[in-house]
Amino acid sequence: MNRKSMRNQKGVSLIEALIALAILGVIAIAFLGGLMTSLKAVSIADERSTAQSLAQSQMEYVKSLNYTDADPGSEVTYNKTAGIPQGYYVRGLHREGYTSTGINFTHTSEDIIGVPWDPDNGTESYNDAGIQKIIVIIYHPYDAAHPDVRVLTLADYKVRR
Repeated sequence: MNRKSMRNQKGVSLIEALIALAILGVIAIAFLGGLMTSLKAVSIADERSTAQSLAQSQMEYVKSLNYTDADPGSEVTYNKTAGIPQGYYVRGLHREGYTSTGINFTHTSEDIIGVPWDPDNGTESYNDAGIQKIIVIIYHPYDAAHPDVRVLTLADYKVRR
């Protein structure tokens, strides 16, 4: 080949190739970031769905039990059923606003509390007039440093029939 024909041929220079690789790298990083975000969103949605299902089943179980009158100034505890998924635990809320606690955070099933309720005032009642507020709180510890992470709180009422 002669020199004149070599000058007319077009090729890719090293700088053009490096710029193309840099652009592809930025696109790949953005794509992987999007995948990680969507994976985290799916994980959170799965956790909340499990917590919602667990809270509803516990609430329905407690509501299916016979109504137990609370002594004046106190509350009633309802024992929960088994079937709590590993890693989740359930607590009830007492009259004073603190939760029932467990020893083994990886699989604890505490009692659910029925607090006498005054529907006219929308507040806790000293005497049980036939309606109790039930609050089910679902926890799912992420690791040993965060054993007490509240995922969902569900409130409903149990009525004497």
